[in-house]
Amino acid sequence: MTTQQSEAAPEEPIVVLGKDDGFEQRPHREVRLVMIGLVITMLLAMLDNLIVGTAMPTIVGELNGAEHMSWVVTAYTLATAASTPIWGKVGDLYGRKGSFLVSIAIFLLGSALSGMSQSMTQLIAFRAVQGLGAGGLMVGVMSIMGALVLPRDRGKYQGMFAAVMALATIGGPLIGGFITDHLNWRWTFYVNLPLGAIALIFIVVVLKLPKIRSNAKIDYLGAALLTIGIVSMVLITTWGGHEYAWSSKQILGLGALSVASLIGFCYVEQRVAEPIIPLGLFRNRNFTMVSIIGFIVGFAMFGAVTFLPTYQQIVQGASATNSGLLLMPMMFGMLVISLVVGQAITKTGKYRIYPIIGTVVMGGGSLLLSTLSVDTSSFASSCYMVVLGAGMGFLMQVTMLVAQNSVEMKDMGVASSSATLFRTIGGSFGVALFGTLYINQVNKSVAKLPPEVLQHMQQAGGGEGMSAMNPATLSKLPPDVLNAYQHGISNGMHTVFLWGAVISLVAVVAALFLREVKLRGGADAAEAKAEAALEGAM
Repeated sequence: MTTQQSEAAPEEPIVVLGKDDGFEQRPHREVRLVMIGLVITMLLAMLDNLIVGTAMPTIVGELNGAEHMSWVVTAYTLATAASTPIWGKVGDLYGRKGSFLVSIAIFLLGSALSGMSQSMTQLIAFRAVQGLGAGGLMVGVMSIMGALVLPRDRGKYQGMFAAVMALATIGGPLIGGFITDHLNWRWTFYVNLPLGAIALIFIVVVLKLPKIRSNAKIDYLGAALLTIGIVSMVLITTWGGHEYAWSSKQILGLGALSVASLIGFCYVEQRVAEPIIPLGLFRNRNFTMVSIIGFIVGFAMFGAVTFLPTYQQIVQGASATNSGLLLMPMMFGMLVISLVVGQAITKTGKYRIYPIIGTVVMGGGSLLLSTLSVDTSSFASSCYMVVLGAGMGFLMQVTMLVAQNSVEMKDMGVASSSATLFRTIGGSFGVALFGTLYINQVNKSVAKLPPEVLQHMQQAGGGEGMSAMNPATLSKLPPDVLNAYQHGISNGMHTVFLWGAVISLVAVVAALFLREVKLRGGADAAEAKAEAALEGAM
């Protein structure tokens, strides 16, 4: 090989489709530099709630607002969920780079204002601003990657995003605790600023996308109806069974408002030129199936993340300080499998088998976790978590890949935002439903205890009984009472993960209905485009 050939090799452009598909040639070096900015941005999007969570007790103590604590999280979640589909459509209409930069700027503004908050009211309001920006972060990352890298080549980069997800989940609580203990809780928000500035520089300087000029107007009515519907659903899952009974007029009213808004949204979307979410996308079987699978993945993942630490702290006696490490086996399984699957898809161009395997393995992991008891060893529970994480590793990036491969380039943002939205809503429903099942089962188990045992629990909980039970109060319980309570927790875990396994069967069925449409890339580009068009017509 000549010297000239050796020097040209690093700059070999990635194989791309024609300009009609929205792709242009990108040198590997340019893509790698852009990916640094995208990875940092994804880290910001995933890390924020995890870092803030461990700082909340300190924040509440300083700002004197314990009664409003849940709204610090709810405001962020509501704004993120409501803005996600809107950011996707804005990027498709007016340019992905510009909308992505704006979303980062809004997120950083919300972070700075949250760090300067002097009251809980201010913090809640500024967290909503931060959530508005966060809604565009994940969508922007995925849609820009979809515009730069062909589906066939995206497996090369999946490992980076899987690693970021694992790092955020494991390191977030630890970093938040360290910052709170050694600096100040305000730095849990300020830490976003230098990271965000680095991401902005990379995106501004390196990222070059075709400029989009559109005379189309945003579907404001559809956006408003969708926002009302999503906000109502998130409030139902946030308040149901906690703030208000499921049968209360508040929850039933929100349910009616959500249904009416979503019906109105579907009506409007069929009659506007540029709908926020084109309903025609759901005529594509693959797009519909991966939306269902993504919803159930969110269900399983957020359920596990929420309830497993409780079991490990209360039943297995793990330290709360190490709560960020408790989910490491699950994240390890997810990371390794995601890396392997990404490389395999890049090499073969085939993907249908992985969602099938993933949904089966995810269901198997949930079934194994349903066997958790007071006698289950930490090693056994870790192995079960590896299985669950492996199942999600087969699915996390593949669902996004299939969603993007099912649409034309002009709808890349919509496809990315829809996949993100379904996973987010699935997580909200999962936490709410599993939380209700868990509490009901624990209550039933505890209610069967002798009166003297219940009295001990009442005294240990400061008069509030089981609702005040935490690792600190467990030391006040006699051994027999503690054992009885731990059995109640184990019964609750059994119910949660048994239902998780049942719900996973829906994902298995959805995966079986996926069609193997060739991924766009290289010499297969024209054939893949024709197959995707045929699939959309079926």
